Amino acid sequence: MKKVKTLFLCCLLAITAQAQKQFHLISPNGKLSTTITIGSKLTYDIKCNGQQILANSPLSMTLDDGTVWGDNARLTGSSQKEVDQMIDSPFYRSNRLRDYYRSLTLSFKKGWSVEFRAYNQGIAYRYISQQRKPYNIAQEEIDFRFPQDNEAIVPYVVPRSNDPFYSAFENTYTTARLSRLDKEKLMFLPLVVDAGNGIKVCITESDLENYPGLYLSGAKGNNSLTGVHAPYPKKKEQGGHNNLQMIVKEREPFIAKVDGARSFPWRMAIVTTNDKELAECNLTYLLGSSSRLDDISWIKPGKVAWEWWGDWNMDGVDFVTGVNNDTYKAYIDFAATHGLEYVILDEGWAVNLQADLMQVVKELDLKELIAYAAAKNVDIILWAGYYAFDRDMENICRHYAQMGVKGFKVDFMDRDDQEMVAFNYRAAKTCAKYKLLLDLHAMYKPSGLNRTYPNVLNFEGVHGLENMKWSPASVDQVKYDVMLPFIRQVAGPMDYTQGAMRNAVKGSYYPCNSEPMSQGTRCRQLALYVTLESPLNMLCDTPSNYAREAECTDFIAKIPTVWDETRILDAQMGEYIVTARRKGETWYVGGITDWTARDLEIDCSFLGDRDYTGQIFKDGINAHRTGRDYKHESVRLNKQSLLKLHLAPGGGFAIRIQ
Repeated sequence: MKKVKTLFLCCLLAITAQAQKQFHLISPNGKLSTTITIGSKLTYDIKCNGQQILANSPLSMTLDDGTVWGDNARLTGSSQKEVDQMIDSPFYRSNRLRDYYRSLTLSFKKGWSVEFRAYNQGIAYRYISQQRKPYNIAQEEIDFRFPQDNEAIVPYVVPRSNDPFYSAFENTYTTARLSRLDKEKLMFLPLVVDAGNGIKVCITESDLENYPGLYLSGAKGNNSLTGVHAPYPKKKEQGGHNNLQMIVKEREPFIAKVDGARSFPWRMAIVTTNDKELAECNLTYLLGSSSRLDDISWIKPGKVAWEWWGDWNMDGVDFVTGVNNDTYKAYIDFAATHGLEYVILDEGWAVNLQADLMQVVKELDLKELIAYAAAKNVDIILWAGYYAFDRDMENICRHYAQMGVKGFKVDFMDRDDQEMVAFNYRAAKTCAKYKLLLDLHAMYKPSGLNRTYPNVLNFEGVHGLENMKWSPASVDQVKYDVMLPFIRQVAGPMDYTQGAMRNAVKGSYYPCNSEPMSQGTRCRQLALYVTLESPLNMLCDTPSNYAREAECTDFIAKIPTVWDETRILDAQMGEYIVTARRKGETWYVGGITDWTARDLEIDCSFLGDRDYTGQIFKDGINAHRTGRDYKHESVRLNKQSLLKLHLAPGGGFAIRIQ
């Protein structure tokens, strides 16, 4: 039972000589505040413990008839409330979350309003329209104006064509002063600005439904990050990867179509005073719309034996490996042996270049595979190219659900204009209708969809381990890993696809498609199952490699993918992180470092009032030379324990405590 406490707040209204009106909104703990000013422009700012974090920043929406919501706005009313409730958060980092905020809603003539919310960890706002007739949004003005030339940590868009809005939303991070950001490149969300004094500002959005995703640009200069949206598609052609995409050839002079009254996405500035708080922040999930599924009992998170990363490549078998029943039966056997819930049939099971998921390659007997897997308590998930899935979604979902398939990994969307965002919601709804899971690959960051449709278990939008199949040694994945929990993961879970058993120290890595490797140590790969979040989590390597590493494989296989509780024990963005997660009475602790060897002390005060046994996998004494070197030991622990661990360069550790 949720309990909501609503209070009317004292919201100061001041009228200046210039006929400006000001409203002040303060977070429940008093740390954050925003002043909203209504004048020739509608603006807001943010202060943290009295420090100016965001200068007066304008917001507005321009309709295609020239109406501007925000300029010279005429206030008709205001309302305030305080909400303090617990919400269920299934298949997330904790099973329940506290939703605690103060809100202010300002209503204006011409049927629109703006709602602001002040949480202890951030300030968010959204537009709300009461208009019932259809209209188009020509543009939305979003400006984050910082008072100083702060340092920013940003992912630049890497366009797949001349269209800047056609990308996989994957890149490592660039660190630069606001004034030094590349003014020719767009940045995708989330991104972080270091405001000094330990304060970080993470910018992202939530409840992104039927509206284009937000990019930021530094083109205006003046320490500002300015919002940009992909215009609505006007003309498209089938093409792209294996003819599985719809490529936008021409766009409309507006960004969104609106059919009637609606709320728009939340824009949020997460503001935290230390990096632990940032990694723990749940605002993206909290600001998503509530679940639309009455029954979620059928949704089963879990682990996946995945063949694509290892290129269907096994040794020690008596058949030719590839896209065939023998190979997939071997993956099913591996999954069954280790208690893994799923096997994915990635790209290759459907006839290539046809964009038709009803055409199965002759080398596969899907019915036989599904029956074989079911007999071993393993379920099947199918990969699907975006356009092939979209063009016949209802029939595809019905057909394969009846066959016994349990979900789809849909890939190569590579866009976040309004049309594509609407597709993701439609796919989630249709899959839920047929009790199918959904993993959205080649996808923008999570923006609340996993709360609204809990059958959407995972998202890509991350420079994950798959990139190590082709990335040169100059790409620093180890550094990226210690940035992720503070930036991309703040938005939600990610299909990172960890679990490599070939592990390269610095100087030893090279890209290889058929026998890929990770950067960093073996224990780093184990730790990533704890430090990163994936309710549907891959074991990326081959059954042959896992068979040679039975001890590590057994440990990985037992790590949960959803949690009752998550705590960040110690963290410094870009350097290291230590994460503790609890499932039932069992705790898992994982830690990773950058390329700097590091000694960490783990405070075990989070444990209960009893003695525990900890199974520790830590970097071996020669892990700085041989990435696969590790040591497994058992220790006794209690809440008074201080556990000291040494991490090799690019190293990590993982502990099961029970």
